[in-house]
Amino acid sequence: MAGIYLHIPFCKQACHYCDFHFSTNQQQKTTMVRAMVQEISIQKNYLGDDPVSTIYLGGGTPSLLTGDELQTLLSAVHENFEVTALPEITLEANPDDLTAAKLKLFKACGINRLSIGIQSFHNPHLHFLNRAHNADEARQCVKIAQEEGFDNISIDLIYAIPAEDHRLWQQDLQTAMQLHPQHISSYCLTIEEKTVFGQWLKKGRFREAEEDFAAEQFEILLHTLQAHGYEQYEISNFSLPGYHSRHNSNYWKKEKYLGIGPSAHSYDQVSRQYNVAHNVRYLKALAENRLAYEKEWLQPQDQINEYILTGLRTKWGCDLMKIKTELQYDLYAHNAPYIEDLIARGLATLQDQHLILTPQGKLLADRIASDLFAVS
Repeated sequence: MAGIYLHIPFCKQACHYCDFHFSTNQQQKTTMVRAMVQEISIQKNYLGDDPVSTIYLGGGTPSLLTGDELQTLLSAVHENFEVTALPEITLEANPDDLTAAKLKLFKACGINRLSIGIQSFHNPHLHFLNRAHNADEARQCVKIAQEEGFDNISIDLIYAIPAEDHRLWQQDLQTAMQLHPQHISSYCLTIEEKTVFGQWLKKGRFREAEEDFAAEQFEILLHTLQAHGYEQYEISNFSLPGYHSRHNSNYWKKEKYLGIGPSAHSYDQVSRQYNVAHNVRYLKALAENRLAYEKEWLQPQDQINEYILTGLRTKWGCDLMKIKTELQYDLYAHNAPYIEDLIARGLATLQDQHLILTPQGKLLADRIASDLFAVS
């Protein structure tokens, strides 16, 4: 099963931590939608015969789309691809966009999953992050969405926001548990060079949280969500039973996906494509009926290492037989002493030929993956 990602490159304002591609100038929004429809048509053979089971509208801020714009995009997908009978259709949204009327519109367009960028329920933190919504909107939007019949709701939360102690983070989690969304994605505040926070860090105006502070908040996250019945199925993603993100799970399992829109990425299991991260250049190319992208053909070593990196982040781990049969690489034979040491230290387990990191191991996932990478 394949997925389609639609990148909507517009936002009301720039969050201080965000390094995704977007513009705060929305004048070309309708033109962009038309260009994305054209790209969908041009790329209709990219996924081969694989049916599309997930559609994900990300950004940027897809909740800025009008009903007509949203329906235009989704209709183009259905017209150009074989879509399964019950696809997962996710829309990322900001709390300040989620009125009852807007939610009714989304539902009428076929949206059946919401991913709401709450980040925090604490007004000073929201102001610090330069979010467009306030704490009351963060709480109310989930309740309104539930009243409008959405029964597959994910919320985003950020931890390791600099603070004196963990009380505010614990309060955020308590509020989230009261709202009882089906899914929670929680990310450590990471300072990227080209963001406002990155510039503040260079000028000494900002100090990020200490590593131990962030690790403690991650442990609080794990314990709180586990106590309320959420399963950690990927390092940053937690769900109630039956509510994994099918779209993101396909990414981690190395299924095919097509990315539409400026900066969107695509993967067909043998290569990757990266659309130009520039609205004007993207629109100019489509106006000339061509695509503006870079392509990277994946070497066997690249495919092995990508699978290790993504697989170890998930509850399913790395399937050693899959690597051996599909990629002709015996991960265990090349790393037996290291893997046995991970197991002895309680950082990993080996179950039915799957190398799976424990909760302690997941704290070191990137480092462990790097140690296991195939080298030429």
